[in-house]
Amino acid sequence: MPENTATLTLAPAEHDKLGIIHCGVTREGFIAVGGDPRDIGDGEEILFERVAVRARRQGSVYTFTQVSQDG
Repeated sequence: MPENTATLTLAPAEHDKLGIIHCGVTREGFIAVGGDPRDIGDGEEILFERVAVRARRQGSVYTFTQVSQDG
């Protein structure tokens, strides 16, 4: 059970940090998390296992959430 889950919501051309992990939306449909760039489709969810961050896109709203690394 996650007790303290951090979440960050961004739009295209925005970036911020989720704890110490850099998250950014370079342009519509293209994100980077912890230096790992990826294309992301509308409605898609990507897990960045190396930094334990889940990214989800809903239209022009991009949500980045820390996830538990212990299962």
